[in-house]
Amino acid sequence: MEAVAEGLWGLADYHEKKGEIGKAVKCLEAICQSHASFLPIVEVKTRLRIATLLLRHSHNVNHAKSHLERSQLLLNSIPSCFDLKCRTYSLLSQCYHLVGAIPPQKQILYKALHLTSAAAPDVSVKLWCCNFNSQLANALIIEGDYQNSIATLESGYVSATQICYPELQMFFVASILHVRLLMQWDDQTAVEVERALHRCDQVWETIPSDRRTHCLGLLFYNELLHIFYRLRVADYKNAVKHVDKLDAAIKQDSNNMQQRHQLTLELNALNQSLSRSDLPSRERSALSARQARLQGQLTHVTTTSSTSVGNDALEPTYFGNARRALQDKLFLAPPPINGEWLPKSAVYALVDLMVTIFGRPKGNFKECDKRIKSGMHIIQEELVRLGITDGVREVDLQHSAIWMAGVYLMLLMQFLENKVAVELTRSEFLEAQEALVQMKNWFTRFPTILQACESIIEMLRGQYAHSVGCYNEAAFHYVEAAKALDLIGPVYRMKDSFAGLREEASILFAYGLLLMKQQDLQEARNRLAKGLQIAHVQMGNLQLVSQYLTILGNLALVLHDTGQAREILRSSLTLAKKLGDIPTQIWVLSVLTGLFQQLGERGNEMENDEYRRKKFDELQKRLADSRSSIHHIELIDKVKIQVQQFHELDMKRIMAGQSVRVNLDIPESVGLSTPMPVLSSSKLVDLDTGRRGKRKL
Repeated sequence: MEAVAEGLWGLADYHEKKGEIGKAVKCLEAICQSHASFLPIVEVKTRLRIATLLLRHSHNVNHAKSHLERSQLLLNSIPSCFDLKCRTYSLLSQCYHLVGAIPPQKQILYKALHLTSAAAPDVSVKLWCCNFNSQLANALIIEGDYQNSIATLESGYVSATQICYPELQMFFVASILHVRLLMQWDDQTAVEVERALHRCDQVWETIPSDRRTHCLGLLFYNELLHIFYRLRVADYKNAVKHVDKLDAAIKQDSNNMQQRHQLTLELNALNQSLSRSDLPSRERSALSARQARLQGQLTHVTTTSSTSVGNDALEPTYFGNARRALQDKLFLAPPPINGEWLPKSAVYALVDLMVTIFGRPKGNFKECDKRIKSGMHIIQEELVRLGITDGVREVDLQHSAIWMAGVYLMLLMQFLENKVAVELTRSEFLEAQEALVQMKNWFTRFPTILQACESIIEMLRGQYAHSVGCYNEAAFHYVEAAKALDLIGPVYRMKDSFAGLREEASILFAYGLLLMKQQDLQEARNRLAKGLQIAHVQMGNLQLVSQYLTILGNLALVLHDTGQAREILRSSLTLAKKLGDIPTQIWVLSVLTGLFQQLGERGNEMENDEYRRKKFDELQKRLADSRSSIHHIELIDKVKIQVQQFHELDMKRIMAGQSVRVNLDIPESVGLSTPMPVLSSSKLVDLDTGRRGKRKL
């Protein structure tokens, strides 16, 4: 019977290489469904292979889980087969993770770690130990058990250290920084965050420079975490250095991918020519030499731009993503982990977002427009790959695709939020409307996944209403934004600190205005000068600098320091023009008119006032256009966004129904040739805020 199994395995290989996954699975299932007896190890290997195919090429997580659970039962009676047991435990853990079954995932991982603790401490055992500790830490994070998650990651770091594997050490210390930075940072743990940050720097330096070129995924992971840290402490100057480093790495990787693509095309054409039987020997010799050179170049480009992974490596699941080519992945660690934090496309979009976030306050709107378009194009392509096209809503998503869809949708909302901010700054109200309506529409289609965006949308509606002079409506939406944040905040563990530079600069601005009203002019000047220094030197926010300068210019005018007032106001006007900030330009021009009146410069006063009226008329036209738009009333209306909410009980019932249909002994190849029937309720099983809100992202 072993010969029969070998034959069916070979036939399955043949069909898989041809892309006929359904036929490959049928060949393998013939072994599991046979009335003849096969050795338990043959059945285990077959079921493991079926599960791998299902996870790689379909959304059949439950059927893959059934095969793996059956394999686990069979392996319990076999004393050896360490590697098979580890592969089974790892894939089964991933299945439980995908369906949101965290308690059984933890149980299987504890069992796997017990297995590794009883085995000889060789390299392969330590690698599997790293694998299981990594998955267990992620499961603990989902449950909000951050302390034990960090302890588990520390255990993985110890195993990596024992086998002198700096890349794996870097993976674990970066993961520890991730937990401390994004999920457990408060006033009491700030020192631990800084310590974790420095630890990452130290471990990264221990990786030999020639091996760092193979660690692109770790580079992006580490640098992005450093950026997030700098953002949290408002150290924008040093954050930009990391953004520039990532941007340069992306450009280099893109060039490598283009070069690899071109070499592949040339090599394919060359192979086609060499396949001719009538090719003269001299020409064949020349083409063969060129073939060898091209293969060498292709090998060099491939090995210097990505982690080398064997064909038989255990590939992780990608939350419903289509299987990706090796060059399209950013591996965080070597086999048998190979996991990604985010797919390369998401990281590319995230870097575009970082460039936008740091460029917008400086008025680099041309570059911001370019990055917003680039990032949104990447995201739209990935959403289509996930099946999210026009008309698709939350209820239509495959369960295994929900998490990755959430990643791209949240990135999309961030880009749209920045677009709204850019357009409002330069008084392009119609463009701002369009972006804000897009945000609103995405939210109504995916209200559970994007529930954290509700307060952002309400805040932007308030900012739009305020910009177009609808102050009562603006106040309504600001209040609603605060209510939404109160509801979502505890779920997502959002924390806000009023010790940051942004908050300090805003407080100093408001305090300076108050002191001016109280006629404490010298103290007002001191406070405003301090706020200006923060806005200019540490934040680099030109819009805020322009507004500070306008206030200070007005203050100098009140103090009859006309020379300084003229200089300050001209600087403010220059910045406002660069930003396209028409309201601030009008404000500055009004103050300048008062200055020229005080100095008796009638000609400058008339010229300045004429320009002010021109900008005022331009602003009024833009306001009139925005108010006549079909979206204006929709956006300012004193009504919260109405969405259809799905009950958790209904969602749980769907998963229960799917689990009941699983047959452990005779599974079927559903989902490979024909889609699963559409269910009447939501497929967002287990997407409850208590779990998904704490996922490791």
